[in-house]
Amino acid sequence: MDPELIADIRGAVAQLCANFDGGYWQRLDRDMAYPTEFVTALTEAGWLSVLIPEELGGGGLPLSAAAAVLEEIQRSGCNGGACHAQMYTMGTILRHGSAEQKQRYLPAIARGELRMQAFGVTEPTSGSNTGALRTRAVLDGDHYVVNGQKIWTSRAEHSDLMVLLVRTTPLTDGMKHTEGLSVLLVDMREAVGNGLTIRPIRTMMNHATTEVFFDDLEVPAENLIGDEGRGFRYILSGMNAERILIAAECVGDAKWFIDKAVAYAGQRSVFGRPIAEHQGVQFPIARAYANMRAAELMVSEALRRYESGGDCGAEANLAKMLAADASFEAANVCIQTHGGFGFAEEYDIERKFRETRLYQVAPISTNLILSYLGEHVLGMPRSY
Repeated sequence: MDPELIADIRGAVAQLCANFDGGYWQRLDRDMAYPTEFVTALTEAGWLSVLIPEELGGGGLPLSAAAAVLEEIQRSGCNGGACHAQMYTMGTILRHGSAEQKQRYLPAIARGELRMQAFGVTEPTSGSNTGALRTRAVLDGDHYVVNGQKIWTSRAEHSDLMVLLVRTTPLTDGMKHTEGLSVLLVDMREAVGNGLTIRPIRTMMNHATTEVFFDDLEVPAENLIGDEGRGFRYILSGMNAERILIAAECVGDAKWFIDKAVAYAGQRSVFGRPIAEHQGVQFPIARAYANMRAAELMVSEALRRYESGGDCGAEANLAKMLAADASFEAANVCIQTHGGFGFAEEYDIERKFRETRLYQVAPISTNLILSYLGEHVLGMPRSY
């Protein structure tokens, strides 16, 4: 993608984010409240619809544009976790939805009339073992009847549509666990109170996550995305985009922490000297910068392979792992540089620290990435 266009995107997003300072996020954090004004501003500016084709009202831009948007949000001290799922769930409809589904939903999403930010995959008993999920959908005439439970379904209370992975064919001997899964698009405006129950989960960061329960929820058969039984493949194809975009966010976080640490180290004097003069302060910041740059380059490579249509599984996983490690390292360094002030709410560091810690675990844990690399890249035996 044209570097000048990317630079323009970054500048415009940074300008928008400047309207939402630390005080705004601190107030929301205290109340565990959703940043409605921030998400609305991003929507009205068109940043959440950059991946939707132009003929359907979106920006028609590649994944690298979405990555630039999310990285800049994080680098500005804001939190894209409130809306980033709309970027990566979009691919499920874009790549596998019918022409009628695209026409019905995508223009309304681009206009901001609909939010598609809920992604129902993980279950309490299956975790990252997606093939072991138990939520069932049984076709009954012109609709599916859904029963089961999902957990860590973030933004469910603030989304109109949910991309939901369900089992439509019971597992039998000889079947792969990933067979018999399907993807449904659930209109949550109609579902809540009619078979869908949402229960918020309070966590260490303000991430608006929930568990959701399905009790004979009826979903129109026309809301099946793609072919029945091929849902795991559809979801998997979107997971590479998800990991790349989360990696871009982590790079943005790392840049924010490093900028804060450098600025404070230059201003803070102890024993008559700026603490930045001490190698014990300077070197950890420099190392965090080096690791951030390495992760940033891997994100660029993952985006290049994704946009060229090649297999980017290894690069997407590497980018996510390295960027999550880099952001958490930078977060630790930033707190250490600030000393006690790093724990004070007004500096925003402790908030961002909690937010970026999430990405060691979600949307996929570091250990599963290592397992993937060991088996699929290095050719070692399956470890689980």
